[in-house]
Amino acid sequence: MKFIGAGARPGRSQIHHDTVLTVPNLLTVVRFLGVPLFVWLVLAEREYGVAALVLVVMASTDWVDGYIARRFNQMSKLGRVMDPIADRLSLIAVAVTLVIAGVVEWWYLAALLVPDAVLLLLSLFYFRGHPDLPVSRIGKIRTGLLLVGTPLLVLSKLPVPGTSAYFVAAWIFLGAGLVGHWIAAYNYVWAIIRKGRGGSAGPQPAADQGQNTGDGGCR
Repeated sequence: MKFIGAGARPGRSQIHHDTVLTVPNLLTVVRFLGVPLFVWLVLAEREYGVAALVLVVMASTDWVDGYIARRFNQMSKLGRVMDPIADRLSLIAVAVTLVIAGVVEWWYLAALLVPDAVLLLLSLFYFRGHPDLPVSRIGKIRTGLLLVGTPLLVLSKLPVPGTSAYFVAAWIFLGAGLVGHWIAAYNYVWAIIRKGRGGSAGPQPAADQGQNTGDGGCR
């Protein structure tokens, strides 16, 4: 089954509409709403099992909204911006929560924030806002790895047998995701600089076109 670019129909042009009320956009809103629920479950209730389930639902909507958008031609200009913002805020808010709860160390949060901070500053310097760059395949893979590793890490806090296996598996995914995060950021830094100086940001592979990028690209 195709995970990256799923739902895209070969030969059909990808057009971003002005429509606001679409199913993919509603799913993105659900992902936004999952963040405060996760924070409450972890910090107030210490319900790690339910919190992990919330993360799984949030991660699922990240894939499903992109599939629906491409499959049923519901890609929107709003979603193009809102979807990657939802991904970023979700990953960072969840990381902050886990640091406060003592599940991860501060360096994990720093490893997520530093590349994003650099990209934000460059985007503001060159474009005064969103750089509107082509989506990166490594960025999609990175987001997927982090979205899988985070609930596994939360599950490792449950008082049940086998939590050590969850912990090891979580850090395999998270470690690979962090490496991909820095590689994607490095590529985007140079893409922003090239575009900001009047050059080309680089071609966008057809397989990467679509709504759900999870990396600040097209949606």
